[in-house]
Amino acid sequence: MSAPQHTLAELAARFDLQLRGDATRVIAGVGTLESAVAEQLAFLANPHYRPQLASTRAGAVVLRAADAQACPGACLVAADPYVAFARIAALFEPSTPPTPGIHSSAAVAASAVVAADASVGPCCVIGEGARVDAGAVLGPHCIVGERCHVGAQANLVARVTLVRDVTLGKRVLVHPGAVLGADGFGLAFDKSAADQGAWIKVPQLGGVRIGDDCEIGANTTIDRGAIGDTVLEEDVRLDNQIQIAHNVRIGAHTAMAGCAAVAGSAKIGRYCLIGGGAGILGHLEIADHVTVTARALVTHSIRAAGEYSSGVPLQENPQWRRNAARFKHLDELARRLQALEKKDAKP
Repeated sequence: MSAPQHTLAELAARFDLQLRGDATRVIAGVGTLESAVAEQLAFLANPHYRPQLASTRAGAVVLRAADAQACPGACLVAADPYVAFARIAALFEPSTPPTPGIHSSAAVAASAVVAADASVGPCCVIGEGARVDAGAVLGPHCIVGERCHVGAQANLVARVTLVRDVTLGKRVLVHPGAVLGADGFGLAFDKSAADQGAWIKVPQLGGVRIGDDCEIGANTTIDRGAIGDTVLEEDVRLDNQIQIAHNVRIGAHTAMAGCAAVAGSAKIGRYCLIGGGAGILGHLEIADHVTVTARALVTHSIRAAGEYSSGVPLQENPQWRRNAARFKHLDELARRLQALEKKDAKP
């Protein structure tokens, strides 16, 4: 299969961009400002990389109008260069069309329904009452458990497990190793059992519902609800190795970076951004348009849009050790300061 090629004129017309320079120049791939060659397209969105623009060898650069004058060659002017670049780059993404049908090594339950044009890869297992809709793709070693529903054009890349009662909307993309619909961490401590008590498992009876156009990263886990369902609304994007606990609800168009964790029954609003390694405690509510920065711990509900952070910034180790040692004296110092303020306030 030959690599796709597009002229700058074609790209400008297709993505409604302003072209400055040679309209006939052919683009056959993409690269960074530093690495791109004459047949490749680069982009400038972050001002940090602006010094690289003057020396770039890229055949063309996607950038803002304010940077166009400094571009040494052809450019495509966009209001948001990163979004425009993402759309153009998708034209050069290598892909092999899936082959419709069920691989001979797959195991499909008698009561399962698989669309004729769906693609079920090697060693897949489809359980009782499951459904796989038109154009869906199940890569090798995927498991679609009992009563699961894979929506039209959904793509389970490889080794994805839908345990049971999981519903995927249309065009959902699930990366390798993700597990959806495993039991949530529901436990009750029975003090009357054994010598000092014992844990009793709380049955997890709900499911998982994933909206259209969501993306679930590699090795991410989304637990089924205890009673109701765990829900991701449409266009939610989860990075790799994220934990979503039972009965969490995540609003549409929210994105979460790697290793974030959300405890049970938390509700996250629409258009939120959750940074890598951030944690959100259970039963909290987060408003729409909230950004939680990396490694922050959310311990109370957030009622207003905005950017929120917690944690101690990186310091040189000796300084951090001194500050850590003093931290345990903060309450004592605060009380002493309060007493002094009261003393000074007396006439």
